[in-house]
Amino acid sequence: MKYIKTPFLLVWRIWFYILVAVTIVLMIPFLLILTSKESYYPIFWKMIRIWAKTLIYGMGFRLRVTTDDVLDRHKSYMFCPNHTSMMDPLVLIALSKNPIVFVGKMEFVKIPIFGYFYKKVVIMVDRSNPESRKKVYKMAKKKLQNGTSMAIFPEGLVPTENIVLAPFKNGAFSLAIEFDIPIVPQIYYDCKRLFSWDFFKGGPGFFRIHQHKFIDTKELTKEDVPFLRQQVFQQIEADLLKDQKYMKDTNRPNNEREFKSPI
Repeated sequence: MKYIKTPFLLVWRIWFYILVAVTIVLMIPFLLILTSKESYYPIFWKMIRIWAKTLIYGMGFRLRVTTDDVLDRHKSYMFCPNHTSMMDPLVLIALSKNPIVFVGKMEFVKIPIFGYFYKKVVIMVDRSNPESRKKVYKMAKKKLQNGTSMAIFPEGLVPTENIVLAPFKNGAFSLAIEFDIPIVPQIYYDCKRLFSWDFFKGGPGFFRIHQHKFIDTKELTKEDVPFLRQQVFQQIEADLLKDQKYMKDTNRPNNEREFKSPI
C-alpha cells in the first residue's frame, strides 16, 4: 500500500509548489502596488488571506476551529501558535480577518520574488544581532495601530519530528508586555501530521485548531517574561500531549517524548 501511495504523494507535493509559484506570479502587479505604502496594508492583508485560503483549500485541507475567547476587531493581540509545518503561517493568515504583522527571520529575504515582498511586510529580526532586536520594538510600535496584531512562533523554528514542542524564546512575551497586548495561544494539531517536511507523509484532511482564552499582560513587567513564557508553553504542550493523533506523529509514546524545558 505504501508503494502505491508514494507516487500520489509526490505529485501532490509538487502541485503545492506549482500552486504557490503560479498564484504569486499572478499577484505580482497587485503586490507591487499594495506594498508601496503602509496605508495599503489592510487591503494587502485581504489579498493575502485569499491567497492563503487558495493554498489551503487547493491542497485539499479544511479548517476546524475551536475558540475559547472572542477577538475584538478594534484591539491588537499577540498570536502565539506552535510551529510544525510550512502550512502554519497560512492557517494563521486564513483565520484572522484583522491584519497581522509577522516577526520573521532575515534568511527568507533570499528567496526569489517572495523575499522581495517578504521584507516589505514582515518585521525582520537577526537573532544574532542585539541591534536588530532593538529595531523590532521600534517597528512594532509603529505598526500596532487600528486593530493590527502581531504573530510570532515562539519556538523560532520547526522542531524535528520527535519533539512535541521546542523551547520558547522570549520575543513574543517581551513584546506583548511592552505594548500591553493580550497573548492568544493557538494549537495546531494536524499541520505536521498532514504536511510535514517529509515529502512521503501526509495527505489532504482537516486542520484542527484550538484557540485558548487570551492571557492579559497588563500589570506585567519584564521580570514576568519567564513566567509568562512558561505559562503559554505548558498550556500548549498540555493540549498536544492529550491529542493521540499528534502524539502518534512524534513516533514515541507520551512517557518517552523528548522534552526540553523552556526555562
